[in-house]
Amino acid sequence: MNLSGAANIQTGARAAAQLHSRATGLRCPRLDMQLIGVVATLLAIGLVMVTSASITTADREMGDPFYYGLRQGIYLLAGIGIGMLVFKVRMAHWARAGVPVLMLALALLLVVLIPGIGRSVNGATRWIGMGPVNIQVSEPAKLLLFIYLAGYLVRRAEEVRNQVSGFIKPMAVLSFAGVLLLTEPDFGATVVLLATALAMMFLAGVRWWQFGVLIGTAVAAMSVLAITSPYRMKRLTTFIHPWEDPFDSGFQLTQSLIAIGRGHWMGVGLGGSVQKLFYLPEAHTDFVFAVWAEEFGLLGVLLLVFLYAFLVWRAFSIGAVAQKAGDHFSGYLAYGIGTWIGLQSFINMGVNMGALPTKGLTLPLMSYGGSSLVVMCMAIAILLRIDYETRCSVHTLPTSADSGPAPRRASARRPS
Repeated sequence: MNLSGAANIQTGARAAAQLHSRATGLRCPRLDMQLIGVVATLLAIGLVMVTSASITTADREMGDPFYYGLRQGIYLLAGIGIGMLVFKVRMAHWARAGVPVLMLALALLLVVLIPGIGRSVNGATRWIGMGPVNIQVSEPAKLLLFIYLAGYLVRRAEEVRNQVSGFIKPMAVLSFAGVLLLTEPDFGATVVLLATALAMMFLAGVRWWQFGVLIGTAVAAMSVLAITSPYRMKRLTTFIHPWEDPFDSGFQLTQSLIAIGRGHWMGVGLGGSVQKLFYLPEAHTDFVFAVWAEEFGLLGVLLLVFLYAFLVWRAFSIGAVAQKAGDHFSGYLAYGIGTWIGLQSFINMGVNMGALPTKGLTLPLMSYGGSSLVVMCMAIAILLRIDYETRCSVHTLPTSADSGPAPRRASARRPS
């Protein structure tokens, strides 16, 4: 069959799908309400806990007990608004924007290191000041790099699966981004970035021995970085015996453990935390989980773990359905977002419970911070878009009994 004949068949099939949809009143399915419900629950819990955990600190430092809570509410509204705009973007546009998003990510990581532009807090230069707002560049950079990697895994699928160069090239780019993150320094973001990238490449079909070499190289590199940096080595070893120096290097972790221990089964009740009263540093940012555990106990912790586990499971389910529909870019990106959220949540909770070394990583959708909250809302919007496009393409296709043979593969690029 010639190309014009095939094109006519494809056009006819699409027209038949549209006629079938109009005739039967069939419309694209609604959004994934389960995913939206879990995310909304986490956002609501986060807003309440940021307010609760920061109320004393905000009153002392800012003269307004609801200072951080109000700002978190503003960030939340901004995140929802930006997320709605991101949802309007078709996945086909993201797939074609691989190189531009990569350049933007690297530009952000480079610009923050320029003296006079990057803003330093506690010895780390991770923020770019834009008036009253500070942007932590590692947050949008991670999302942009995952978008680039998902596109690369589709464009170079055969090379990734069959040649060593297929996975060395993207890892070299991501390693360069990791070096920039370490220069800030931001060791935690580097670990999350590289670990998520490795997971995406593994799911894309990298051979076992190649994946093993990647893991070994990454672990060796991280070990060397930790050993050669005294402050990193101290943070890596302090969590093992925090009670040996409870008033200096182990202070933050011991206060977190006290908070979690006070929670018992049911917690002390909302607002009843004692550790947030100037004992636990960064109670509304990196250690909001400890305050939650103190106020809502083990049952509250289990609820939070369930919500994050469901969110990760849903992301992987969306990715699997997208891949089955033939949209591998969306599938890989959904896997990446799910891994990112799951890994960062696991690390944050592990740090709070003393199971992992202290890292400056926020609890996704809950910790105080505009950059993290807005970017996470964007990532969730992309997940919703992937799910919407995949189900919409399936629902708008006619059955063989209605209009003859359907196209071989449902397109995942239909407009909203």
